[in-house]
Amino acid sequence: MGLRLKFNLVLIVVFLAGFAAAGVLSRQLLQDNARDEVLRNARLLMDTALAVRAYTVDQIKPHLDPRLDEVFLPQTVPAFAATETLGHIQKKYRDYAYKEATLNPTNPRDRATDWESDLVQQFRQNPETKELVSERDSATGRLLYISKPIQITNPTCLRCHSEPSAAPATMIKIYGEANGFGWKHNEIIGAQVVTVPMNIPIANADRALKTFMASLAGVFLVVFLVLNLMLSWFIIRPIRRMSLAADAVSTGNFDVPEFAEGGRDEVAVLSSSFNRLRRSIEKAMQMIERGN
Repeated sequence: MGLRLKFNLVLIVVFLAGFAAAGVLSRQLLQDNARDEVLRNARLLMDTALAVRAYTVDQIKPHLDPRLDEVFLPQTVPAFAATETLGHIQKKYRDYAYKEATLNPTNPRDRATDWESDLVQQFRQNPETKELVSERDSATGRLLYISKPIQITNPTCLRCHSEPSAAPATMIKIYGEANGFGWKHNEIIGAQVVTVPMNIPIANADRALKTFMASLAGVFLVVFLVLNLMLSWFIIRPIRRMSLAADAVSTGNFDVPEFAEGGRDEVAVLSSSFNRLRRSIEKAMQMIERGN
């Protein structure tokens, strides 16, 4: 097996091992970064919903509650305000969603689906849990969701949700007496759920990985060619010339010119040693011829 072939085999094996390791590590890093980006977007959406809720309670509700006996305005309900506000965002970003999923909601649109009901039950079974973050598959692709419990910590909420007889007649007129009642103080009645699509960030991560791996392969190809040229020019050619010269000298042909001895690298040292050996053999042959 020639020196060039051995060198190239070692180089290819080392590259393939490094290429595989770089691919695995880079993919994991890019996937983690993509998930972190999705999680940041989900948290931003959740914080927006919480801010709308707080604004409604602090700035809107005090001004509209005095009219509750005359007309019920859903805009005074924090859940309604947050859902409506984020609904406008969803018109532009259709795969983003916010819902105040409730087991027994006043507004039917807030009724929890099966998987959302499971989230509510998890919060009920583990009251110390303040947030759940996970992923799920949907018809449009992989989704990441953040969920927070909806707990009745403010006793004034029970005015509208304890018994139908205690609720404002204006609210009963809109939503009826069948839903949204029987809530209790400190009870977890639902969950805020924000869902954000993962397909775009993941696709971007995959494209970045392909670009990186293609660039890495391109760099290897250039390095491979350059190293082979250097190997040929600085090692294989001088060694081949020395081999041919050694064959000639071994047959008594001393007309082969000596090698240039410039430089301090290993090939230059080998050339110098070969020249000394050639001179020694030539002198020995001359001495033998004179003796005969």
